[in-house]
Amino acid sequence: MKIKDILAQDKVTLSFEVFPPKTNLNYESVEKATTEIAQLKPDFMSVTYGAGGGTSEFTVDIASNLYHNYGVNSLAHLTCVSSTKEQVHRVVERLKEEGLENILALRGDLPKDRTLLENAEYQYASELIYDLKQLGDFCIGGACYPEGHTESANKEEDIKYLKEKVDAGCEFLTTQMFFDNNILYNFLYRIREKGITVPVIAGIMPVTNGNQMKRICELSGTYLPTRFKAIVDKFGDTPDAMKQAGIAYATDQIIDLVANGIRHIHVYSMNKPEVAAGIQANLSEIIK
Repeated sequence: MKIKDILAQDKVTLSFEVFPPKTNLNYESVEKATTEIAQLKPDFMSVTYGAGGGTSEFTVDIASNLYHNYGVNSLAHLTCVSSTKEQVHRVVERLKEEGLENILALRGDLPKDRTLLENAEYQYASELIYDLKQLGDFCIGGACYPEGHTESANKEEDIKYLKEKVDAGCEFLTTQMFFDNNILYNFLYRIREKGITVPVIAGIMPVTNGNQMKRICELSGTYLPTRFKAIVDKFGDTPDAMKQAGIAYATDQIIDLVANGIRHIHVYSMNKPEVAAGIQANLSEIIK
């Protein structure tokens, strides 16, 4: 089933994100974790894609396993910045072979040597989205950044590029993580004003260990509310307490989002079935 059709249903949706292994050595443990999450029967699951297509085979394998063996709609990520068109087309052919029809089209992280971009066949996600629309009957999603992309000069510029992705054929958007819901509400107001009307899925990251925070701040510069920082300061060095607090904070975010009319929630579950299960259990009477 296409993600756009899932999002068009008259209900609140809950989905989870998983990532493939980097090597064959870890495949079995990753497959076990992803299938445990699949058994929770979310509305769909997304499967990430390594830089430069490094996990492309595993991404398709896991997405196919989720769909064919567990009946869970899957969304395969596809990044382009370090890939050739030939590489991208090869992955697309595999997706077709497996009967997978949903793609999250991303530029991906820039290589450290940015001079490599001068001859790159793809430089922007909008180019990939346009290409994918010509290659098959896919439902294509994209990423958005409620606080603005770190490489954009300002939020206005970021929304302009986001509109280009939508105009190229992007049918829904998934947000980068955020920890203050007002950031999302303000973002939605701004993009709707600019004519971006596709469904937006709120991306929620349950922070279950203190080390995650350092990485999150390095990558995205995400604003951390005082209440959230106090939780990490208090429980960050106590793994079980931090996991419980992280699940509780994410649950609280989701409840507020749903209460304020946000209909689609995507949890960055990081291959942790217990985290996905904990959040789903906390929402058992809220998201059915």
